[in-house]
Amino acid sequence: MNIIFENDDFLVVDKPSGQVVNRSETTAGETLQDKLSKYFKLAPGDLGIGGRAGIVHRLDRETSGLLVIAKTQKVFELLQEEFKSRIVTKEYVALVHGFFGEKSGTIKSRIARIGKFGKFGILKDREVGGREAETEYKTISNFKLQISNFEKIIVAQGYNRSRVRYLDQHALDYTLLRVFPKTGRTHQIRVHFKSIGHPVVSDLIYTPSKLIKFDLLWCGRLFLHSRRLCFFGPKPKKTFDFKSDLPNDLKHAMLSLTTSH
Repeated sequence: MNIIFENDDFLVVDKPSGQVVNRSETTAGETLQDKLSKYFKLAPGDLGIGGRAGIVHRLDRETSGLLVIAKTQKVFELLQEEFKSRIVTKEYVALVHGFFGEKSGTIKSRIARIGKFGKFGILKDREVGGREAETEYKTISNFKLQISNFEKIIVAQGYNRSRVRYLDQHALDYTLLRVFPKTGRTHQIRVHFKSIGHPVVSDLIYTPSKLIKFDLLWCGRLFLHSRRLCFFGPKPKKTFDFKSDLPNDLKHAMLSLTTSH
């Protein structure tokens, strides 16, 4: 468990991709909650602060980056209220398919569980239910997959002409984004960018099947990282601002790209 900061009130961890945050009956392997239970030396059956070892918010299994953990019930409730009131600054880095014409934008929609297999989607205006979700974004830079890497993959996989034409249209252009979710819905960032035709690279759930297999050959996991958390601490009530560098696996994936002007 990578703890980057700790005081009497909370600690901040940098979660690796692949680690589940909250334990459940269906979860295999050690979760972050399990690790925290050991760290806090909780007795068997003691779920700790908030009934989940102080975990205030969560990240998807595939997403890496920053999480804040409360060490007292008072701080747990305070931080939960800050998240609920949308005064916490959350910033992610995401690499998505395609180029953006605008430098910044906002996606607003209602998100709900759609069908089976834990997928979420956007509800149409006439559909009832769902929860309002809002995501702001700013472009960092546009990139292209290096032609040498593209051709190497095409040859190695033995793709037919139809697949090559599809990939030539959909698997060469990318945009690196700073993403600021104003709400905290499950899969929010992933669903929102899928809804506007720019799925996150290597998203096993929301990237089209023809693309995901190609993505994984040069980027082995979801390209989504929680890089910044900024919130108010309880005593003294001052601002805490934490940042996390892009993990090495995502830095390595970026080597397959070249800047597009």
